[in-house]
Amino acid sequence: MPPQTRYAKSGDVHIAYQSFGEGDVDLVYLAGIFSHIELQWEQPLYARFLNGLGSFARLITLDTRGTGLSDRAPELPLLEEQMDDVTAVLDAVGSERAAILGVSQSGPMAALFAATYPRRTEALVLYGTYASARRRSDYPWGRDSDWVDGFFSQIGGQWGHGSFLGQVAPSMAEDPSFRKWWGRLERYGNAPGNALAFAKAHTEDDVRHVLGAVSAPTLVLQRTGDVYRDAGQAAFLADQIPDATLVRLSGADHPPYVGDQDAVLDEIEMFLTGTRSRQTAERVLATVMFTDIVGSTDRAVEVGDRRWRELLQLHDATSEATVIRHRGRFVDSTGDGILATFDGPARAIRCALELRDEFSSIGLPIRCGLHTGEIELSGDGVAGIAVHTGARIADKAQPGEVLASRTVKDLVAGSAIEFDTRGTHELKGIPDSWQLFAVG
Repeated sequence: MPPQTRYAKSGDVHIAYQSFGEGDVDLVYLAGIFSHIELQWEQPLYARFLNGLGSFARLITLDTRGTGLSDRAPELPLLEEQMDDVTAVLDAVGSERAAILGVSQSGPMAALFAATYPRRTEALVLYGTYASARRRSDYPWGRDSDWVDGFFSQIGGQWGHGSFLGQVAPSMAEDPSFRKWWGRLERYGNAPGNALAFAKAHTEDDVRHVLGAVSAPTLVLQRTGDVYRDAGQAAFLADQIPDATLVRLSGADHPPYVGDQDAVLDEIEMFLTGTRSRQTAERVLATVMFTDIVGSTDRAVEVGDRRWRELLQLHDATSEATVIRHRGRFVDSTGDGILATFDGPARAIRCALELRDEFSSIGLPIRCGLHTGEIELSGDGVAGIAVHTGARIADKAQPGEVLASRTVKDLVAGSAIEFDTRGTHELKGIPDSWQLFAVG
C-alpha cells in the first residue's frame, strides 16, 4: 500500500510529501517535471523502483511547489524557493541530514542544495541530469535553441497525451498501458501552461559555477545510450564536483525506473550503504513467444461483448493448454494475446504453428513473434531486452504469420523447419537492425 501523503508548510505554500522505509540513511527523491507522488505508485515499474530505494533508506518524496499535489505557485518558484521546500519537508519528517537524489530537471537544484546546505546533505546522487540546460560556447552538451523551441511547442500543443514518452522511454513507447499512465502523469503533474512555465525556467538553469562548492560525497549516474540526455553532461558534472564518482550504465531509457532499474538501485545502495542487499535476479536463456489476435477490436464490435468474452476465455484456455503440452511456460495473457517462454526454440515454433492453425479454424486469426535470448525471472513474470524484442517482432508479423529472429532460425538449423526471409527491420526501442524470418 502506498504511504500516506502529508503536507509541510514552506512559507505560505503547502508541500505534499511521503515518507517510508526503514533504512539508516534518509534519502530525498526529486523526480523532475514529471512528478505526482500518488500517481507514481499506480505504475508497477515506478512502484518497484521506489520500494527498491525504500529497502535500504528512509525514502522521502515530494512534489515541488507548483507540481502534483503541492500548492500551485502564484509565481514560478526560483531554485532557492524549491530548496526551501526540501528543507521544510526535512524538518517535517525530523531529518537533520539526508542524501539528495536529483533526477533529470531536479539535478541542478539538488546540486545547489548540497553546496548551500552542506550540514544537511549526507550525500548527493545525480541521475540523467545536467549543469546547464542550454548549450553554451564553452559547454557543447546542452540544448540548442531549435530543440528548446520545439520542446516548448510540443508542451503547448501535445501535453497530457503521452506524446513525450517516445522521447524519454523508447522501450515503453508502444506499451498502451504505460502510455496511458504516462499521459495521466503529465496531466496530473502539471496543466499545460504550468508545465510550459516550468520548462522555460528549467531551460535557463545553469549551476556550473557552484559545482566546485559541493563538499558532500557525490555519485553521478548516466545511461550511455540515454535518448533524452547527452552523456557528456554527466562527465562534466563528475569532473567539476570534487571527488565525484561517475558510473556509466547501459540503456536508452531516461527514467531510472524504466529499463534496467536494478543496475541503478544497486549503484545507489552501494554508494550510500556500502552493500548490495538485494538478491540478483535469476537469468536464463529462453525462447520468448508473443501472440496477438488480428483485428481484435473490429471482431469484438462484430460479435458483441458477451460473445467476445467467451472467445477470449476460449483463446486463453486453449493457449495455456497448448503451451504446457509443448513444455512451455504460460507467463501471462495480454488481453488479446499471450506471452509464453520455452527452453527450446523448436518447441516454441511448433506451439506457435499449432496455435495459429487452431485459432484460424475458428475464425480467430493470430500472429506470433519469437526470439531467443537471456531473460530475467522475476516472481511469476519475466523481464529483459529479449522480452521486449519478442514483442516488437510480433508487431511486425502479418496475420497468420509466425515471425522469428535470426537467432531462432540459427538455433534450429538442421531441423525440418523451413523459413522465408522477411528482410532487415528496425525494432522500435531496440538497438541495431534485425533480420526476421517467417516460419514456412
